[in-house]
Amino acid sequence: MRHMRWYAALFLTCAAMAAPKTLDIYFIDVEGGQATLIVTPSKQTMLIDAGWPGFENRDAKRITATAKKAGVKKLDYVLTTHYHRDHSGGVPEIAALMTVGTFIDHGANRETGKAADELFKDYQKVFEAAKRLQVKAGDTLPLKDVKMEVLSADGTVLSSPRAGAGKPNPLCASEKKKADDPSENARSVGTLLTYGKFRFIDLGDLTWNKELELACPENKIGEVDVYLTTHHGMDASGSAAIVHALHPRVAIMNNGAKKGGTAPAWQAIHSSPGLEDFWQLHYADAGGKENNTADAFIANPVEDGAANWIRLSAEASGAFTVYNSRNKYSKTYAAR
Repeated sequence: MRHMRWYAALFLTCAAMAAPKTLDIYFIDVEGGQATLIVTPSKQTMLIDAGWPGFENRDAKRITATAKKAGVKKLDYVLTTHYHRDHSGGVPEIAALMTVGTFIDHGANRETGKAADELFKDYQKVFEAAKRLQVKAGDTLPLKDVKMEVLSADGTVLSSPRAGAGKPNPLCASEKKKADDPSENARSVGTLLTYGKFRFIDLGDLTWNKELELACPENKIGEVDVYLTTHHGMDASGSAAIVHALHPRVAIMNNGAKKGGTAPAWQAIHSSPGLEDFWQLHYADAGGKENNTADAFIANPVEDGAANWIRLSAEASGAFTVYNSRNKYSKTYAAR
């Protein structure tokens, strides 16, 4: 019997060693803000944005609850894409609940006024008591096992294409610019995360013209496997010129029931050549059935405070699985 237990333990150990290590990304419901938790294969952690402040610590509690499910006890990095309440507002609250190693951002808040000044002042109190890393386009973040490149920061984007990118983008000829955006949205820290053959992009709330600078006249980024919809699926971002050039297999929308998921942006993504599936954190009320994905791919089909999340688990081979915590539905996308 003792030998049988020994062999069983050896078998389980070998099976665990043989199982592929995954990069895990959790898309947490913060009601139309952003809170994206990244756990690398060696268990380094990064939180991109921390949702809204207030609401009795609603978003900070949702983030810590998801982190607990992921086995995360501390955050090595918190990356703030830009200084708006739905992205940076919750940083002080999450820092009060979890240990944070280093705060990452694009530098000073470029917006002024009472609300903007107070928002940045609250954030400043947190990073002054810890480590802070200010980044610019072209930087690579200090994560193990993966490569995380900064594509945009503080209103500046990559000056030249990434290695292997740079193909002319024929969609640019028909895409018109919009009025320049002076807000923090256009200063978002946008990143490309690569794990082996797998690629994931998150541009924060980067707006239309800055996205075009990345995509036109040549595609400076290349193609990706998974695209987190820019600006929660609002049509101030997400032109076909960049989305179709990225050629994602899967899109994930961090929208709220009444925020994001606009019909024009949804259609631009949904019509992207090669898109296999579209996952959403919420059913977008204004979109109607024709501008929402199938129920199985929606984490929160009704606005009831359930705060269901979506998890993506990627292997270095390029294969990945997306899981819906509401209905336990998952789908695996084979390596290519």
